[in-house]
Amino acid sequence: MYKILKKEFLNPTVVRMEVSAPEVARRADAGQFIILRATEDGERIPLTVADYDREKGSVTIIFQVVGGTTEILRHMEEGDCLADFAGPLGRKTETEGLKSVAVVGGGVGSAIAYPVAKKLHESGAYVDAIVGFRTRDLVILEDEFRAASSELHVMTDDGTYGERGLVTEVLENLILAGRKYDEVIAIGPLPMMKFVSLLTKKYNIKTVVSMNPIMIDGTGMCGGCRLTVGGETKFACVDGPEFDGHLVDFDEAIRRSAMYRDFEAHAREEACNLFKKEVE
Repeated sequence: MYKILKKEFLNPTVVRMEVSAPEVARRADAGQFIILRATEDGERIPLTVADYDREKGSVTIIFQVVGGTTEILRHMEEGDCLADFAGPLGRKTETEGLKSVAVVGGGVGSAIAYPVAKKLHESGAYVDAIVGFRTRDLVILEDEFRAASSELHVMTDDGTYGERGLVTEVLENLILAGRKYDEVIAIGPLPMMKFVSLLTKKYNIKTVVSMNPIMIDGTGMCGGCRLTVGGETKFACVDGPEFDGHLVDFDEAIRRSAMYRDFEAHAREEACNLFKKEVE
């Protein structure tokens, strides 16, 4: 059993949890993920490693409440235990040799971008962190990004905090101002990663994106997380989750991700109703 050591809401729908998992913490690295079950009879869901503490033996996860399992997790408290916490899975972020990098995060995807920025910053790279949110109330990890970057740009769609506009606008302005990037790393909603990749392709800048499709086993057996990359079928769980953004078929990935929205909403509604009955 994996004890929840710390829990906090970063905004109304995003939760950060620190979980005791010594074996996972010992081997975890930026870019990797875990698969957990909240309860013995629960579903398996993948969540990216948001941070880790090898000495303490803990792994931090950050999730948005969108489906049944995340609704259950939202109601769990410090001291409760998760049934399963398997990992680390997937390939770690390759940072060797990178001296100047733009790390672009969108929404809750910023939680995945943060450990990447932190790892690069600690290795001595110049890191421009560009993070975007719909509005002020949804901004997360600002202090953490500020400490893990050389320069931080916070964007909101409505201009209620930071700069108003899109992350691609800031990125292009920095490129036009003369910033020379070895690589751009984009993590967030599929449309955001698509348009970042289209922009960087125009300027011939290598771009890595982190793909988080539906997956079940995390070993490449179920095929649920398949993607088309460079015309070939890849599996996010074993071949990724990071891929060359210029080669990913984003339109296909967006269509596939939309297939599960109604199911997730229904699962969350059922979980909410279950907790309401328990309260009554």
